[in-house]
Amino acid sequence: MDGTSQQERRDDEEAIRNADALECIKKLKMYEAAYAWRLKAKYFTKKAFDGGDIFDHETTIDNEIVKSSRQWLNGCSINTFLQRFKFLEANYVRGPICTVPAAKVRGLVFIRASSERETSAKSSGLSIEECEANAVAGNFPDPPPFYRPSGPKGTPDVKPLPLTRRPRRNRKSPALRASFQETQITPANLVLPLFIHEGEEDTPIGAMPGCYRLGWRHGLLDEVYKARDVGVNSFVLFPKIPDALKSPTGEEAYSDNGLVPRAIHLLKDKFPGIVIYTDVALDPYSSDGHDGIVREDGVIMNDETVHQLCKQAVSQARAGADVVSPSDMMDGRVGAIRAALDAEGFQDVSIMSYTAKYASSFYGPFREALDSNPRFGDKKTYQMNPANYREALVETEADEAEGADILLVKPAMPYLDVIRLLRDSSSLPIAAYQVSGEYSMIKAGGVLKMIDEEKVIMESLLCIKRAGADIILSYFARQAAGILCGMK
Repeated sequence: MDGTSQQERRDDEEAIRNADALECIKKLKMYEAAYAWRLKAKYFTKKAFDGGDIFDHETTIDNEIVKSSRQWLNGCSINTFLQRFKFLEANYVRGPICTVPAAKVRGLVFIRASSERETSAKSSGLSIEECEANAVAGNFPDPPPFYRPSGPKGTPDVKPLPLTRRPRRNRKSPALRASFQETQITPANLVLPLFIHEGEEDTPIGAMPGCYRLGWRHGLLDEVYKARDVGVNSFVLFPKIPDALKSPTGEEAYSDNGLVPRAIHLLKDKFPGIVIYTDVALDPYSSDGHDGIVREDGVIMNDETVHQLCKQAVSQARAGADVVSPSDMMDGRVGAIRAALDAEGFQDVSIMSYTAKYASSFYGPFREALDSNPRFGDKKTYQMNPANYREALVETEADEAEGADILLVKPAMPYLDVIRLLRDSSSLPIAAYQVSGEYSMIKAGGVLKMIDEEKVIMESLLCIKRAGADIILSYFARQAAGILCGMK
């Protein structure tokens, strides 16, 4: 390559770096408008952009930031500036929808910049009386000239439209948009489903990238610890039961020494403040893979199954569960479980009923994770028809009358209309389950770079919340909470 082409390449690279730096400055101004804490820093570059001095100036980052980084961005080269800015932005800037404090990072000392704020205006040395006299006499400094940005060349010169309302006025800055945001997501709204098994090692779930069957002694504790570090304190347990312990009537479901009771004991001992939800259903324990006992002609027996579910719920409550969650869709099971819990002295244990659980195709990866696929047929005789909407009201009225404390819709995103229906028809808390198929589709799109995974995660959760859900069960719970806290 000759000298001219090398110089052209260097010029092109420098132009790109300058453009990147300009974009960083724009972001810094956005942070200045959107956040409450400020830290002063000067940014200098070797070369001005377009012959001006846009980079040779002083600005502020509204941000909680490590004390040692004050010197990072002062007088550094453009390359170093870009690298360090990206690091700080990725690790210490909180998103505008974050409503919890930035998570603490071990080994780093945070300061609140407002405690050491300096003023850019120099003192005039005048007393209060002298300042007031100047004001009375009209001795004010000249105001800065008004600047109205112009459009690109060729923009037509038109009179403003005579509009009384311009909704865009409330969207014109990050601070205004955050002020008027109607729906907020916080880690407190999220429940993290966890798969557990008897082994010591965590085993990956092929159909759910990033999810594992956790060893109940070690991996489970590690995952809960990481989730609590970003503010998630609610968990629901799903066990993978060895085939040797499965049976047609699912007796292992109510063994007080079973996998779920042991895991509850362990978690409550290590993390007494967390909320533990449990799944009440026979499919993980059934040799048939159905949520109930199967009659010889293939019919799922309702009342006999409810009898087993009551034993299962009481066993889970005895182990320390905070909320039992019947997901089986048997008729009358909520009332029977409530009566069984009360009879055993567990009046304070809540019931989250899977009120509108549809016979959905989005459950496939979950059933792989627990090896709980039906050995024959399907679950359409007890789970709801995806075509039905008003039927959810029938289930809602029954669950409310039987003593449910929380009503759940499953799946979530394809059934936002049902979430809204339950929200408008009931005063009980509404839960929604972002199921394994929803998770896997977003993950696959992210891996293939077809979508921005993090943005789609947060938008999907926001939509579920906006539809009316108070809490969301999601395999993205820890990742989403990390995004909210600025820890990706």
